[in-house]
Amino acid sequence: MPFSPTDEQAAALKAFRSGGHLAIQAGAGTGKTSTLVFLAEQMPLRRGRYLAFNRAIALDAAARFPSTVQCKTAHSLAYAALGHRYRGRLNSPRRPGWRIGQDLGLNTPADIGRAGLMPAALSNATLRTVARFCQSADAELAHHHVPHLRDLDDEAHAELADLILPYAVKAWADLQDPYGGMVRFEHDHYLKMWALTGPVLHGDFLLLDEAQDTNPVLEQIVLAQQERTQIIMVGDSAQAIYGWRGARDVMARFTGHRLTLTRSFRFGPALAAEANRWLTLSKAPIRLSGTPEIPTTIGSCPGRPDAVLCRTNIGAMTEVLALIASDTRTALVGGGDSLRSLAWAARDLIQGHRTHHPELVFFTTWTALRDYAEHDPAGSDLQPFANLIDEHGPDALLRAVDRLVPENDAEVTVSTAHKAKGREWPRVRIASDFTPPADTGELDAGGHPVPRPVDEAEARLAYVAVTRARHHLDPAGLDWISQHPDNPAATRP
Repeated sequence: MPFSPTDEQAAALKAFRSGGHLAIQAGAGTGKTSTLVFLAEQMPLRRGRYLAFNRAIALDAAARFPSTVQCKTAHSLAYAALGHRYRGRLNSPRRPGWRIGQDLGLNTPADIGRAGLMPAALSNATLRTVARFCQSADAELAHHHVPHLRDLDDEAHAELADLILPYAVKAWADLQDPYGGMVRFEHDHYLKMWALTGPVLHGDFLLLDEAQDTNPVLEQIVLAQQERTQIIMVGDSAQAIYGWRGARDVMARFTGHRLTLTRSFRFGPALAAEANRWLTLSKAPIRLSGTPEIPTTIGSCPGRPDAVLCRTNIGAMTEVLALIASDTRTALVGGGDSLRSLAWAARDLIQGHRTHHPELVFFTTWTALRDYAEHDPAGSDLQPFANLIDEHGPDALLRAVDRLVPENDAEVTVSTAHKAKGREWPRVRIASDFTPPADTGELDAGGHPVPRPVDEAEARLAYVAVTRARHHLDPAGLDWISQHPDNPAATRP
């Protein structure tokens, strides 16, 4: 069928033709890719590039864009320019981090602050330091690339950084050899190497997709093209949910002409109103309208949902256990490796062994973890994990992971909200681990506890979760918002 642009899409075409830089806020399900294809098709004499978030998106885009647009990931461009030299190292066998640390010279424990860090923990911190450097726009490794470990104060972290940084520098130097070395070579390594060469991306325009979740290293590459090509950034600031791993909303600082896509073709008005509640709480620059012809409903899920979306890996583990116990064929987006590593870590601690898991590395026993989770406010996020292990045991969790099936064979797919980004299902249930903000300790005029404000980052994650549904949303895990003082009226544009 011929493409019939909305008023917003027509406005985007007019701005695109002007040749100036653009920043397009595209809400969930508003047809951003269709819009970009429309722009490219209307200007057939212009050649451009489309930078995709991952390979699957790039392949899908390549099938939709005209031949005048090259659709690639930043990694594929970096591989063609430089990364292919490291092909042999990329295919090398996996090696545990502690063994790499031994090769680098990390062979003895270190007393940092109140904690004693084993060589394996120091090795993992070193490799994470290199990873954080590769995601940054920095030209050299520095103290701020060393990750903050649980239970280390600022003074102890500075001490850790002094110890780790020389080993990280040694690891980065090792990675420069294309013929072999001690450190396992990863795709982000050659991307960083390419970025440091100041690459030029030729073309009349450059389309950056998912601009709200851009790593600083990619931001640096893209912004360096401003003087030589038209840049069109497309994304949804309300879906900026990867700040915890270094991603930034590039559109927030970009000086291009600002446009919006606000009509969702994924769901109807009822779900748009639910989405707008979370858009308001996240202080997003847009509000959505739904498609009236799509009868999306909200409420308790009749029958089995197609997907269950969780806030945490622990929540996903809980849902997987319950579904498998009911003989439901269950898939987990991203596979079971993260759950398996948590179960292994718990088993190590229960058996009296130290674990190498980065979240649990400071605990020497399971009892120590339990005490921390129950009595230290900083450890409250571990309480559900501890309860789950105490109730079922790590072996039950490992058996459940082994029973997971591929998504194509599943009756229900379980996912964290982070991994569900970019996905959609007919019927979605929100899991119960989207917990409300903690109380302030004060009482209102009626004597009821006063909760803390809704965190903007949590509101963005809730927005991502609720907008994955097409036909029915069961928002059970987020129902607490109706009683929260911050709750805005569900609005329709």
